[in-house]
Amino acid sequence: MTARIIDPAIVAESYRTQLRADVAALPERLTLLGLLADGHPPSATYAEYRRKGCEAVGIRFELRSVGPDGAARAIRDAGGDEAVHGMLVYYPIVGVSGDGWLRELVDPRKDIEGLHSFWARCLYENRRFVDGAQQKRAILPSTPLAILKLLEAAGVSRASEAQPLARVKAVVFNRSEVVGQPLAAMMANDGAEVISFDLDGAKLFARSEVDAAQRMRSIDITREAALATADVVITGVPSRDFPLVSGREIKPGATCLNFSTFRNFADDILARAATFIPRVGPMTVTMALRNTVRLYQQQH
Repeated sequence: MTARIIDPAIVAESYRTQLRADVAALPERLTLLGLLADGHPPSATYAEYRRKGCEAVGIRFELRSVGPDGAARAIRDAGGDEAVHGMLVYYPIVGVSGDGWLRELVDPRKDIEGLHSFWARCLYENRRFVDGAQQKRAILPSTPLAILKLLEAAGVSRASEAQPLARVKAVVFNRSEVVGQPLAAMMANDGAEVISFDLDGAKLFARSEVDAAQRMRSIDITREAALATADVVITGVPSRDFPLVSGREIKPGATCLNFSTFRNFADDILARAATFIPRVGPMTVTMALRNTVRLYQQQH
């Protein structure tokens, strides 16, 4: 058996076709603003991907450089600028604690990354809509959302069902507040049982039987035991020291996905996995643009 490899760029294009039509139908051209820390090359690279993505669907992209002292003012100014329809901040800007505060300064109505606590609360409480008529969908973080869409393309997620990931067991190596933790919560909201690993150990994310929200608790399980039964293995470890996930560790026929810029899987997983998704980038950009259009439509 040789794993089917899914190219996220091909999946992304199917969404961009609809995005082009949606953007063309709007009464004004959308402007997406990116705020970038001075002298941070990786962020500059990501910003260039966003620029190309915007151009591909007809959205204007503007990039502004900010320093630690001016970031808060720049975010507030953009929030009050009617010519800016969506915004994202390329972290890090001032460090972990400072960046957390900056995320709260972003106007939720323009927060295309869905990182403000307003959107985070919707996610962790599994509130899919923000209005009683259920016309305005909650905004989800673009990378976790991209991963869910790629799992759908892989046939793991069944979008037509009430719980698209029911009976799916997953392992996620990454529990960052930006990607890993919201991803595990979103998968649990869709019915999956998710074991999340980071340097602090393992946690289980599972849908509550009492209410709609997911629940998280510590769990005593080894990497080997978790991988042996996982239908889906997702990695996002930004380190060359991470022990690569090997073919002998995973369940035959598993779906494997890596969203780290580093290699997290050994080559031999291709002989044991059913599907391998080596990167997520093009889908992340596309989901961010989709969020931009959705936010505009909901405000107008």
